[in-house]
Amino acid sequence: MKYREDKYGNKLSVLGFGCMRFKKKMGRINMDDAERQVMTAFNKGVNYFDTAFIYPGSEAAIGEIFEKNNIRDKVYIATKLPSALMRSTEVLDKLFNEQLKRLRTDHIDFYLMHMMADIKIWERLRGIGIEKWIEDKKACGAIRQIGFSYHGNSDMFCKIIDAYDWDMCLIQYNYMDEHTQAGRKGLNHAHEKGIPVMIMEPLRGGRLVNNLPSEAKQIFAEYPVQHTPAQWAFRWLWNQPEISVVLSGMNSDEMVDDNIKTADETEIGELTDKDEEMLKNVVRAINAKMKVPCTGCGYCMPCPQRVNISGTFSAYNRRSANGRLAGLREYVRCSVDEYAPASACIGCGKCESHCPQAIEIRKHLKDAGKELETPVYKAARKVYRVLRKKK
Repeated sequence: MKYREDKYGNKLSVLGFGCMRFKKKMGRINMDDAERQVMTAFNKGVNYFDTAFIYPGSEAAIGEIFEKNNIRDKVYIATKLPSALMRSTEVLDKLFNEQLKRLRTDHIDFYLMHMMADIKIWERLRGIGIEKWIEDKKACGAIRQIGFSYHGNSDMFCKIIDAYDWDMCLIQYNYMDEHTQAGRKGLNHAHEKGIPVMIMEPLRGGRLVNNLPSEAKQIFAEYPVQHTPAQWAFRWLWNQPEISVVLSGMNSDEMVDDNIKTADETEIGELTDKDEEMLKNVVRAINAKMKVPCTGCGYCMPCPQRVNISGTFSAYNRRSANGRLAGLREYVRCSVDEYAPASACIGCGKCESHCPQAIEIRKHLKDAGKELETPVYKAARKVYRVLRKKK
């Protein structure tokens, strides 16, 4: 495993374990799988683990795994404060202490303000005394480093970077988002100020691997240098010295092994101009087929009407990229059992207030419903539900 140092000389693994997407069984995290994958990553050199207060079961899961295997002092934990819930330092203390309890620890290595999309959020937190709160937590060792996670444009990101003496930050960044979100401009600005940058959504919620349009697959297949789409995405990131850690929401043994192998092999500055141009051609091919820029993060869920929002958009994009039949199959699977189809949306807008991509969810759900909910879909959904009940 390769490591890059933060501003305090800590050696962080270039591959971080994103703990939002642990696989679940009967609605709960499958602890056997999660422990095996976390410990495989740890034993192969991964020492940075990222979670958040609002990831269901995640903090408690890694707290249990780290305590059981006696590795808490050998790893770095990054977790996040739900900024939207903060109204006083008393609430801050209550939630922070709950996180310590879940994580079975007495300190957080990297503590982030979650989903800071506007300088006004930081100004509001300042107003309730968060700077003094952070100072006190750092002084007693309960927090080692402070940062924020960000979804928004590059100009606003730079304003937030300049507003406080941050120790680190976490941004969405990949070869599709090079010039959106915080983008390369934001990455460079943070780096110039000596602030380590951690990366989330390196595969755009898997969209840079799954459901690629045939045109993008052909570009990869015909290129003289052969890597998988996932490997290309990670290599593009680790090629850049401004990046400290790249998070991957690993939830299979194969994913853990492949990402670690790629991390071990990739060198800074290894991509050629031809490699970069090839990836730009892939971006053009993906954009030509993309209906909705959804990453599948799930922040929009749960929907009060039980619409599977991210699943609907995945099926909608797949229909555009891979054909009607592929889209139909995915949409049927994602709108049965506890989920409702897109047409069940009543336009309440709750989802949009939580979407880090600022997607017009209601509009796109309406469009997706019109294209996906054909007579064939309705018949297939009925059959699928009958078969599921028989099982």
